[in-house]
Amino acid sequence: MGTELLLGLLALVASLMAAIVGFGGGMMLIAVMPQFFAPSLVIPIHAVTQIASNVSRVAFSFSDVRWSFFYAFFIGSVAGICLFGLLLFNIPTHYIPLAIGIYILLKTWCQQFLRIIEEYENLYLLGFLQTGLGIVVGSTGPLALSYLANKLTDRNQIIATSAMFMTFSHVAKIPIFGMIGVSLWEHKTVVLIMVAGSVMGSWLGTKIRRKFNNERLLLAIKWLLTALAINMIARVLL
Repeated sequence: MGTELLLGLLALVASLMAAIVGFGGGMMLIAVMPQFFAPSLVIPIHAVTQIASNVSRVAFSFSDVRWSFFYAFFIGSVAGICLFGLLLFNIPTHYIPLAIGIYILLKTWCQQFLRIIEEYENLYLLGFLQTGLGIVVGSTGPLALSYLANKLTDRNQIIATSAMFMTFSHVAKIPIFGMIGVSLWEHKTVVLIMVAGSVMGSWLGTKIRRKFNNERLLLAIKWLLTALAINMIARVLL
C-alpha cells in the first residue's frame, strides 16, 4: 500500500505542477513510472491518470477554455491515432521508455526541434502530432503550449485550452491499448489512488495559479525532467 500512496502523491504533485504552469507534470510523472510498472503498462496507466488530471483542470477552469479550437484539433488527432496506432503494433514495448526519454530531452532543450515544430504548426498538425505521438511517448502536452501562446494572451486560457486538448489525446489512447490486450483491472487500486491524487492536484493548482510566480519553478522543472530522462535512457541502454 505504501507504493500506491507514493504514486498517488506523485500524481498529485504532477497535476499540481501542470495546473500552475501548464506543462511538465505529465512528463515528470511518466518519467518516474517505469520505476514502478512494466513498460507495457506505463502509457496506459499514465493515460488514465492524465485524463483525470486534465478533465478536472478543464472543469475547474471551464470558462477559460477556447472550445472553438477543438474541431480542427480533433480532425488532426484522428489521423494521428491511425498512423501512430499502427506504429505501436510494430515496436517492442521495452524501448518505450527510451522514446520517452529522448522526447523529453528534445522538447526541453533542443531549440531547433522546437523551431521545426513551430514553423509548420497549425491545429490540424498539432492534433496529429500531439495525439499520435502521445500513443508512443505518453506525454505530449508541451506541444500545444507554444501554439496556444502565439494565439492567446491570457495564461489561464492557454492552460485550460491545453488541458482540453490533452483530455482528448489521452482518451484516444484507451481503445488502442485495449486492442493490443492491455488490461488495467488488476491494477485498479493504484489507478484509483493516482486518479484521486490527480484531481486533488488540479484543484489546488487552479486555486494558486494566479498568485504564483513560476519563473524559478520552470527552471527547476527543466532540470528535474532532464535528470529523469537521462535515467530512463540509461536504464534501457545499460
